[in-house]
Amino acid sequence: MQNLQEDLIKLLKNEENLVVDGHLNKNKIIELALKVEPKLIRLLLSTDTFKKHFFQKVDEVLIFDKIKFQRFVNNKSFLPDSYTVFKNKIGLVVNDDYLDNYITGSKDVVLAFPHKDCILEGGQTKEDQKRNEVFWNETLAPDNVDRLLSPKVFTNFKKYDKDGEHKVEVITPNDNLILKGNNLLCLASLLKTHRGKIKLIYIDPPFNTNNDSFKYNDSFNHSTWLTFMSNRLSIAKELMKDDGLIFIHLDQIEEAYMKILCDEIFNRENYVNTIAVKSSTPSGTKTAHRDKTIIKQKDFILVYRKSSSASFIPQYKRKEKWDTHFNYYLNKKDNTVISLLEKLKADKILEAEQSLKDFDIDNKKHREFYLKEANRICQTQSHKNEELKNQSRKLKDKVLVINENLENETMFYNGRQLTPLSKSIHEVIYNGKIDNDFGMLLCDFWDDIDFQNTQNEGGVSFTNGKKPEELLYRIINMATTKNEIVLDFFVGSGTTASVAHKMNRRYIGIEQMDYIEELPFLRLQKVINGENGGISKSLNWNGGGSFVYAELLQYNQKYIEQIQEAKTKERLVEIWQEMKYKAFLSYQFDAEVFDTRIDAFKTATIEYMQKYLNEILDKNQLYVNLSEIEDETFEISDEVKALNKSFYNTKF
Repeated sequence: MQNLQEDLIKLLKNEENLVVDGHLNKNKIIELALKVEPKLIRLLLSTDTFKKHFFQKVDEVLIFDKIKFQRFVNNKSFLPDSYTVFKNKIGLVVNDDYLDNYITGSKDVVLAFPHKDCILEGGQTKEDQKRNEVFWNETLAPDNVDRLLSPKVFTNFKKYDKDGEHKVEVITPNDNLILKGNNLLCLASLLKTHRGKIKLIYIDPPFNTNNDSFKYNDSFNHSTWLTFMSNRLSIAKELMKDDGLIFIHLDQIEEAYMKILCDEIFNRENYVNTIAVKSSTPSGTKTAHRDKTIIKQKDFILVYRKSSSASFIPQYKRKEKWDTHFNYYLNKKDNTVISLLEKLKADKILEAEQSLKDFDIDNKKHREFYLKEANRICQTQSHKNEELKNQSRKLKDKVLVINENLENETMFYNGRQLTPLSKSIHEVIYNGKIDNDFGMLLCDFWDDIDFQNTQNEGGVSFTNGKKPEELLYRIINMATTKNEIVLDFFVGSGTTASVAHKMNRRYIGIEQMDYIEELPFLRLQKVINGENGGISKSLNWNGGGSFVYAELLQYNQKYIEQIQEAKTKERLVEIWQEMKYKAFLSYQFDAEVFDTRIDAFKTATIEYMQKYLNEILDKNQLYVNLSEIEDETFEISDEVKALNKSFYNTKF
């Protein structure tokens, strides 16, 4: 079969209409085959081997077996390039046909984009500014990926608690983890320890705008971003419990693409909703172009579940004003009812000339009254049980009590069900505090969380993209209970990990940037020491707990970082001199030939030299694989070996 594939490639590669960027486009070949394109048929018939293999004779007539041909070309070993469907298009596809002119209800619709079937290996480095990140990428076709996603060796283990930094002796199931390294590879490594264990994933990935730091040198910007996310989300799904949930925080730039991608990864049936979050106010420079655009005021959070077994703890927001349907006051002693307004005036809560509309939930005196009397303040509503309704009418001014258990009390008054305010008192977030108050069910529009004053929350400064602790509190509260595991693999400033820590959840945070030691790392130490910002006061947080820090053990990755940091050509040549003896280079690269041409290489621009040296490194060897931990080449200490054994054998 291998010879047949090679012969077919040789035959077709001379056809210009089948070649894109110097490579055969398998999908174009299939397209022509399904159309029984005469020119393609003549080519195949020109060779006895293909005539025999892809045609059959029926009554002396040769019939092209296009299904057999399609299966042959679709084989992953045939042209395992990075082209999925069509090279330059992103769109909805059914059986390789784009839905340009119609919409279908078929469940087979997927989002297709270039490089979808490949691994996008991305890296980041820290520049002078905290959020000025440089990304590089290389799209790896399936046949170039072998050990890239194998479990990796971790190193530089440290444990932090109230007494500071400690040497790690053993990893336990209760340890919180902060991991530094490429998040794709960290996630793949966690499959060995946490597959099916994560209850909640919250991620706030790069939004892929001109204003953030996700800047790939790639002509398919949207496609590259989608590939970047697709690889990571596919692994993330495997880490989730059956009743697990994932929240993906985005803005409008990629939200639509991400929705379709997640429909495919998590299944459309497991889409829960898209939450719109009010994240800014239209003021100042934001309104400068109001005559040319509609000002952005919201973010989106896509919510998916692993399976139908997932459930939520309902969340509530505080009522903005008094609900005048609550207009009765119940006297429990004799089961009689009076007007709430009458009671408020009798107790001098309201003045004689005032009405229920003047009952102000922001007034301290009024608030104290309705919270204290929540079991007696009531509203009425209709009920289907005619017998109970008739019984209550016969009692006239008295209340019919069906069940004395206050938690499940059913009361009727004049033929209508009487419902106490206490059933509308819920935990709410209000003015930066978490409290029990008059709440209304929170649905898919969240406009009650302050995004404007979070820059210094947690005792660390992070001006761009920092999410409020209140937001993460709400998400963690609705999706998890104590001791369940929360994962954030774009941990950034550490909001997710910090809030999870204060809420007694276990957590894993992953970050590749060097600022991990300045932001989530430092922030969590402050949390442990009793930092009182964000939601700390509402939770009566006084500190405590611990986390374990570890890093992926670099190999080729260290050369990539050196290359990116190099400021001169001389430094790049020095790096090459070490790379040729110690680095893992691509099997297609000939170091001896390159050395004979080193003088010509030095005449190139620094940018080209950096790009070239990056490309010749074997991306399967960025970090040390766990399977090679005993290899003396990597000089791994007995202590690190023991901690990796502890980590990978721990039953999380």
